[in-house]
Amino acid sequence: MITASIPVISAAQLASTAAHPGDKLTRRQRIVYILILGALTALGPFTIDLYLPAFPKLENEFGVLPSVIQLTLTGTMIGFGFGQLVVGPWSDKVGRRLPLMLATGVHILACVGAALSNDIVMLAAFRVLQGFGAAAGAVVAMAMVRDLFGGKPLVRMLSRLALVSGLAPVLAPVIGSQLLLIMNWRGIFWVLAAYGVIVILAVAFWIVETLPESERHAKGHNTLAQRYKAVLSDRTFIGVAIIGAMTFSGLFSYLSASPFLFQDVYQFSPQQYGLLFAVNSLGIVTGVQLSSRLMHRFNIGPQWIISVSTVVLLLMASAILLFDIAGMGLWGTLVPLWFFIAACGFTLPSVQVIALNTHGHEAGTAASLLGAANFGVAGLISPIVGVLGVGTAIPMASVMGVTATVSILSLWFIVRPRRVPALDH
Repeated sequence: MITASIPVISAAQLASTAAHPGDKLTRRQRIVYILILGALTALGPFTIDLYLPAFPKLENEFGVLPSVIQLTLTGTMIGFGFGQLVVGPWSDKVGRRLPLMLATGVHILACVGAALSNDIVMLAAFRVLQGFGAAAGAVVAMAMVRDLFGGKPLVRMLSRLALVSGLAPVLAPVIGSQLLLIMNWRGIFWVLAAYGVIVILAVAFWIVETLPESERHAKGHNTLAQRYKAVLSDRTFIGVAIIGAMTFSGLFSYLSASPFLFQDVYQFSPQQYGLLFAVNSLGIVTGVQLSSRLMHRFNIGPQWIISVSTVVLLLMASAILLFDIAGMGLWGTLVPLWFFIAACGFTLPSVQVIALNTHGHEAGTAASLLGAANFGVAGLISPIVGVLGVGTAIPMASVMGVTATVSILSLWFIVRPRRVPALDH
């Protein structure tokens, strides 16, 4: 039996009066949780991005403009954001497992519908449902980590999930481009359906409920209104949510524009385009891992990491813009783009740590609002690149620059770094 080789965590083991019950897990058990929760976290980004290399093929098959194809990406991200608003508070009320499994079931059915779609309207509708169903993985995984950990251990665990959530958007097109060598675009959605089935089975066999019944009715955090009030009245949370949303919007502006910019303008093949994403994934890895080390080993507050990374975002976006105007070509875009993506890797886990650290009683609600802001705002902003045009890197860089500027303003005028409480150990 496969369960014999995988350390199963019991509900009794997690039941504890300790502040952080996850501290009782063995190293092997933590690895199991990292792998399964990582797979849950990656479900959303893979759902959103796996089909990006197929954009030109969809454009030809359905006979529509690139901006129309990009709307299917927007629909997925809006569904993903709205789904988190539903699933997160629901998981605070009834526990984590039930919402996770039901929403993932919706995702599987929507993947089948997308694979069978025969027009762009039908595909767009099922893409919205796909996003809604995939939302559970992201929000519940983050809430489970907060159920189990706090302070510095929370930093370590969130950095691992951030690594997955950061890598998934840039690795998904790599995998998608390889899948297109052996199947058409419809096959990508069958692969996503299979992924959803694997997720449900993994949760059913190896993930126990991390939110005890007693914790669902904590005084002052019992009702939906109380949970939303606790989160939305927190000035720091609002500020970092804006930063997260703007950073994601900058990243997804690149993701939505890149299929056309690199394949149509710079004449990349789908496989070369996938290789580009593989190289850029190193930027995410670098940023996430270094930010975690800075917070954990050198005791640097996440707000100070953000204070530097957001400036780097603005500088790199400006460099792409100026280099393109100067006619520096492909390398004038690729080099600053890599550092822009690395700065995203520094920013996103720092945002999650600040946002969740003080909201243990309403972790699902906090995670849902954070995710909804990320993907909802990004879904609304990223199509602007398509409207402005994808014949040069200028529209993409302009949107990136604006989002970075908003992040800097939010940090210094809303969050106010000196007021962010220090992490405990």
